[in-house]
Amino acid sequence: MDVVLLSRIKFAMTAGFHFIFPPITIGLAWMLVWMFARYRKTGDELYGRMARFWLKIFGVTFAVGVATGITLEFQFGTNWADYSRFVGDIFGAPLAAEGIFAFFLESTFVGVLLFGWKRLSKKAMWFASLMVAIGATLSAFWIIVANSWMQTPAGYEIVNGRAQLVDFFAAVFNPSTVPRYLHTVNAALITGAMFVMGISAWFMLKGRDLEFAKKSLRASLWVALLSSMAQMPLGHYHAVQVAQTQPEKLAAFEGLYETQRNAPALLFGIPDDENETVNYAIEIPGALSLLAFGDANAEVKGLKDFPRDERPPMAVTFYSFHMMVMLGGWFVLLPLVGLFLTRKGRTVKSRLFLRAALLSIPLPVIANELGWIAAEVGRQPWIVYRVLKTADASSAAVVTSGEVLVDMLLLTVIYIGIFGAWVYAIKRIMNKGPVPLTEMEVQS
Repeated sequence: MDVVLLSRIKFAMTAGFHFIFPPITIGLAWMLVWMFARYRKTGDELYGRMARFWLKIFGVTFAVGVATGITLEFQFGTNWADYSRFVGDIFGAPLAAEGIFAFFLESTFVGVLLFGWKRLSKKAMWFASLMVAIGATLSAFWIIVANSWMQTPAGYEIVNGRAQLVDFFAAVFNPSTVPRYLHTVNAALITGAMFVMGISAWFMLKGRDLEFAKKSLRASLWVALLSSMAQMPLGHYHAVQVAQTQPEKLAAFEGLYETQRNAPALLFGIPDDENETVNYAIEIPGALSLLAFGDANAEVKGLKDFPRDERPPMAVTFYSFHMMVMLGGWFVLLPLVGLFLTRKGRTVKSRLFLRAALLSIPLPVIANELGWIAAEVGRQPWIVYRVLKTADASSAAVVTSGEVLVDMLLLTVIYIGIFGAWVYAIKRIMNKGPVPLTEMEVQS
């Protein structure tokens, strides 16, 4: 197989596996801030038990996220050497900032939280949880900066065949940084909330620790509902940015081949890239023009306006985008039903809802992966949009396809083991449940 293709598959595998864990920890970190705040304010041991239980799950997930992220950075040297050589002056800066300003902050206070019981006051523990949440959110910012620069590069110039940074502020706040960051962090809140919701539902299905489960569930329902509703305007904000800066990606999202005014938004369809059409299309006339440009008569570029070798892969981009949007609707509906049942006092008895919540744990993770696929595949064939093509960025001159394939197979085996260990650790924590606090575990 082609070494570039194998390198792309390997990076997609490692990035996709890593991306399971940071959204969970970011969302869970902000829920821990609320739990520690309630414990500090009320002194209610139940909130302390909640905080400690979810902190254990956070700690395990954080550790796996750190371990799986390391392999990504090594690949820039082993598999994407020409990319690193071309953009190293720019790409390295946000990655260094993430380590210095965000990861160290987060990891330091994770240690404080994990080992601070019996030693620190409630106020100190709450402050540590806040620093963890801020650190996790800042970490996401710098990673998004690096990736957004690849989507919409700015603040650079080409000198001697290499991209050099000339305006740090312009590079950091390139056109896609803010909309992508808000969209991604809000998705993490949904992921963390749905994770808490599903595990709380498990306790209720088992009839165990019901007061703990009810409080955890209620908090997660509100966070899931509010963040899912917020995702609609944030997604629109991001889509407007894509329409303005990456028109071929927008056309692939919507299956739009012909440039047209009064362009329709596609509710359903099956793209046929060979014949450049969408079969069985169900459309809303003018909706795409209106949503993207605020004018139903605005012109939206179709894929036929771009050379075939500069169009993103149609099927993968189209289906991943539409599946992500469909899942977004479920993330609004499920917590709405849950809050209605909670208000009626029927949550424990509604086993259908509880099973749905439990089975929905992986759905936000899947939605995150689909969004990432839509964004990254939708940028192809460029690794740096309209600056450097993916085919010209690999280490093909020094790495063979056999070496990449063996490395990928070994990573697959390792990742299966890591994922199994993570699931096993989470299951053990769940089986043990929220352990009662002793009087001396947290000072007043």
